[in-house]
Amino acid sequence: MTKEIATGIIAAMVTPLDDNEQVNLTELRHQVDRQIAAGVDGVFTLGTNGEAYILSHEEKLEVMKTVIDQAAGRVPVYVGTGCVSTAETIQLSQEAEAAGADALSIITPSFAAASQEELYRHYAAINAAVHTPILLYNIPARTGNALKPQTVSRLADLENIVGVKDSSGNFDNILQYIELTRDRGFHVISGNDALILWTLQAGGTGGITAVANVLPTIMVSIYTRWLAGDFKGAQAAQDSIRPLRNLFALGNPNTITKVATNLIGCPVGPTRAPFNYLAPEAKTKIAEVLKATYGEYFVN
Repeated sequence: MTKEIATGIIAAMVTPLDDNEQVNLTELRHQVDRQIAAGVDGVFTLGTNGEAYILSHEEKLEVMKTVIDQAAGRVPVYVGTGCVSTAETIQLSQEAEAAGADALSIITPSFAAASQEELYRHYAAINAAVHTPILLYNIPARTGNALKPQTVSRLADLENIVGVKDSSGNFDNILQYIELTRDRGFHVISGNDALILWTLQAGGTGGITAVANVLPTIMVSIYTRWLAGDFKGAQAAQDSIRPLRNLFALGNPNTITKVATNLIGCPVGPTRAPFNYLAPEAKTKIAEVLKATYGEYFVN
């Protein structure tokens, strides 16, 4: 298999937990197989939906090794290795590289404000420390730090930095990433499920999708239909996820993704406390929407 990085539909996998909030490696393996069976172009572990922000270092190593082992080369495995400090990010990135990761997804540092020069130096240091392709990860609503288009353009010239995942929800930001890196072999990929088709139309290369935890075949069809020149079919698939995405207004999107995944018959468990409360009426609403809108896709 030719492992084409940052292209197509990549599942941003949740990390299954048991009722005691411990990592459920058996279910994690099942979910890897489920995503691959649905036709995804890659699996992404330890991202935002993977709750990397609340897993210990040892748990992260266990999760990445399990996903890499279960994927067994069938699709590329993306591992989220971004931490707050440059040193810790390099350490985790090198460990992921040694474990056999096909690509590293590196979120910006968080909490403390970082200048664009500091972000550039952070990523440049990681680029020099590994040999695995790096996908930048911009999600300022969660981290407080945004990768500006000009900074991404600078980073695109570094050897191992092959693309950027944008989860800002700002389509103009995606467009500027594309405009400033066009014709350099650099990949711009949407981290916002609602913008995948429009990113492809604009010259991007795909999407990293949380909705794939619930509706993997629909997410895959956005790309396969678009690739086949069936824009109307791709648009219908893109539009069809709106009812599910509207549910994210009910609470923490990570929690809602897991609740929905559990409701369709995949026992991925809870999100880890304290980010695990959802009002009973919200759960009822999620169940109603899933049953009414997506019943035919409930294939475990």
